Amino acid sequence: MNRGFGSDNHSPVHPWLFESLNQVNHHHAPSYGTDEFTLKAILKIRSVFDWKDLQVLFVFNGTAANVLALKTLCQSYQSVLVSDVSHLNVDECAAPEMVGRVKLIPLPSKQGKLQLKDLKQALIRRGDQHFSQVAGISITQPTELGTVYSPEELQEICRWAQAQGLFVHVDGARLHNALSFLKLSPADLFNKYQVDALSLGGTKNGFLFGEAVLFKKEHPEALYYRKQITQLPSKTRYIAAQFLAYYERQLFHEIAEHQHQLAQLLEKGLIERGICPEYPVQSNAVFVKLEPQWIKEIRKSHFFYVWDEHTKVCRLMMSWDSKVEDISSFLSQIDSLQGGLR
Repeated sequence: MNRGFGSDNHSPVHPWLFESLNQVNHHHAPSYGTDEFTLKAILKIRSVFDWKDLQVLFVFNGTAANVLALKTLCQSYQSVLVSDVSHLNVDECAAPEMVGRVKLIPLPSKQGKLQLKDLKQALIRRGDQHFSQVAGISITQPTELGTVYSPEELQEICRWAQAQGLFVHVDGARLHNALSFLKLSPADLFNKYQVDALSLGGTKNGFLFGEAVLFKKEHPEALYYRKQITQLPSKTRYIAAQFLAYYERQLFHEIAEHQHQLAQLLEKGLIERGICPEYPVQSNAVFVKLEPQWIKEIRKSHFFYVWDEHTKVCRLMMSWDSKVEDISSFLSQIDSLQGGLR
């Protein structure tokens, strides 16, 4: 299959990350996260995020990371405010409710982002035993629409949540794309914005598999919950080794910068052809409305997903291995379908 724009999940494993697997594949090592590579990776992540008390738990996939984070921070009678288009709400097959026993309350979003006024309106019936009690907020950074909460928006939501005694969880499957766009340090998340938990993505960033859950403070019960939801890796070192290489080699910054540059290049080319993206291009995603008769033809050589079957808005995703020629080829096909630039 040619390189397409379907998902950053479609890409092969980054060579340096594949090599990190080989480096831990020569010896026996203690299991369940007690090996030296896992301990090194945890120390590295604590250093990158500049929070010495950070609890780091490795899991297999992103849904599990989100479920573990919310399950740890919530009681079964509590709920979490989320965006209506969030992965938690739309694409996790009710795993938070089924496995995490956490009720999600979806709120209307603006370009994928929660608005403070809607959060305030949703915080009702506190102390009412008939009503699920709101315990926290989950924001996706960047959002499912590729947009990014600005520093001001983050600060506003986090400060309000803290004043109300609510936790803040960040679904960061593509976190470093947002941080790169904002020119923020990973350390800002826990130091400046006082986020309580983060689902840190790996698979969408060139990993073979593996994600991490970061808690600002130790939650002993999280260890048991991870085991209960079948996410305790026996050979944890294979996940840890990838995170260690990802941060030691500065891949997190390199990949995010590369993806955003290509997304901007595609945005520019589309605008020149009279096709304007539906949302600001702030990460590695470009959402555009394409002519229905074009979609089948273009997808033969440049696969992508139709995000909305009704409006024909399509999502074009950049991966770590996307290249300038992929953009050029895609735009050339648009030119052919348009009958040449007008």
